[in-house]
Amino acid sequence: MVQPSFREKKNSEGSTPQEIFAKEHKDLLKNGELWMKKTAESCMLVATLIATMMFAAAFSVPGGNDNNRGTPIHLRETLFQVFALSDAIALSSSTISILMFLFILTSRYTEDDFLKSLPFKLMVGLSTLFLSIIAMMVAFSATFFLAYHDRLNCFTMLTAVLAFVPVSLFVMLQYPLLRDIVCSTYRSKFLFKPLML
Repeated sequence: MVQPSFREKKNSEGSTPQEIFAKEHKDLLKNGELWMKKTAESCMLVATLIATMMFAAAFSVPGGNDNNRGTPIHLRETLFQVFALSDAIALSSSTISILMFLFILTSRYTEDDFLKSLPFKLMVGLSTLFLSIIAMMVAFSATFFLAYHDRLNCFTMLTAVLAFVPVSLFVMLQYPLLRDIVCSTYRSKFLFKPLML
């Protein structure tokens, strides 16, 4: 942080404050790039698995198809419509997540990218990954209730409730990261703007 009038001034060695900062924090930039790539690769793997499962689930609908017409047997039931909608949401949000993490992996990793571009892509990628996990669990629960609606008991209810444990775990483990990224990117933006005189 320097006063706006000092931003372009040079020291005795002919360096601006920005150049000095960049030189002294070279390792920080490399570490940030390495962390960002590893995070993007891990999350992209999960998003790809979800997209693959949801794509396959769209064509192997619960209950099967009517042999005469080729339409799903449970087409008119509310739970089937919940399944279809949540499957579509999970597939599209996991695809968006894959694209965001791919954009992160192919980024230039310059200092300016770490200010807004990379954090924004990471926020969108994590948010859509979270949405796809929720939608996947809703699709699972809808399918589960379609299959066992005539045999509902404590065991089947417990199984449906346990399906949301991964969602809770993801929130507990990734929310602090997401919160920190949002705070450091948008709440401290005044640090990077020149003061108006």
